[in-house]
Amino acid sequence: MNARVQLFALARQLAGAEFIELVLTDGAKVGELRQSLAAGRPELARLLPHVLFAVNFEYAGDEDTIPSGASIACIPPVSGG
Repeated sequence: MNARVQLFALARQLAGAEFIELVLTDGAKVGELRQSLAAGRPELARLLPHVLFAVNFEYAGDEDTIPSGASIACIPPVSGG
């Protein structure tokens, strides 16, 4: 399945893009997405263990399945005060 991941904040800066498109197997889990992004975009590899993913506007864990056509967002940790 084709997946389009929207990037925010530091992830967007590191990737130099608002979206990343990649191909995942049908029934892929969020953890597989995380691994695929790290392999395909090494500039994000250090950040990816710390990001949250949202699938169809709900936070998703590494064991959650990504449905075909899902909206996917990569949300890095935010600092500030």
